[in-house]
Amino acid sequence: MKGPPKPWPTGKVEQLEPLVRRVLADNPSPYTYTGTQTYLVGNSDSLAVIDPGPVTPEHLAALEDAICDAKVAAIMCTHTHRDHSPAARPLSASTGAPVVGCAPLVLDDSGPRADAPFDETYEPDRVLEDGEAMTGAGWTLTAVHTPGHTSNHLCFALEESGALFTGDHVMGWSTSVVAPPDGDMAAYMRSLEKLYAREDRVYYPAHGPQVDKPRQLVRGMVGHRRQRERQILRLLDEEARTIRALVPLMYKGLDKRLYPAAGMSVKAHLIDLENRGEVARDGEVWRTN
Repeated sequence: MKGPPKPWPTGKVEQLEPLVRRVLADNPSPYTYTGTQTYLVGNSDSLAVIDPGPVTPEHLAALEDAICDAKVAAIMCTHTHRDHSPAARPLSASTGAPVVGCAPLVLDDSGPRADAPFDETYEPDRVLEDGEAMTGAGWTLTAVHTPGHTSNHLCFALEESGALFTGDHVMGWSTSVVAPPDGDMAAYMRSLEKLYAREDRVYYPAHGPQVDKPRQLVRGMVGHRRQRERQILRLLDEEARTIRALVPLMYKGLDKRLYPAAGMSVKAHLIDLENRGEVARDGEVWRTN
């Protein structure tokens, strides 16, 4: 994994703005970058914990130290991949706070990455619908439904500062994996357009650095996905191919450990193109119509 120079701030509390702090979990990988970033929003009177992360003794201890004597009003999850939500339950048990946010989702599909299978322990006390809010002393977090990476994915908008916690929908270091059957490229693109129409000041993703020019990044992400579509159609115009054959042609220089994840995103594009009538398949072989 190519990441920023070490040492990374694993387990340390970083103050990002008056209402927002960040704690990096100890789960770096080719898919999580330096690890999952948990955000603490609010103050000592009322605190929300966003994406509590994986259950490791080190990360739980770091969160407990960061929370200290603050009253936790809610533990909020953007989605239920295992690098995001498992710590919700033990943190809820230790703080008494409810688990609030995305709907539960468990599929019999492990996807292409060791960290991504869905969290079977996730049991929210309250599911937020699009536009619903969780409030505390001096802060309001509004749910923004952004399906695509997963069907249950939410972002959370901090109304007082214009910050958006984007989970895995928009990351600060890479594009998101969209892995069928739950990952849906058409839904992902609609969600990007939804974010582009907003006026958020800054994005705080679960992986990678903060995004200070959100609309510029989202515009580039939409363009990147459209370019991938054109690339797939061009390659299939040349000859019918399998996903396995497409990946090395499309992702030159990519770490081969990431081929399975890239293949899932290619599959998501192909399913979207198939639904639009632009490609068809015969078994594992895809061709243009």
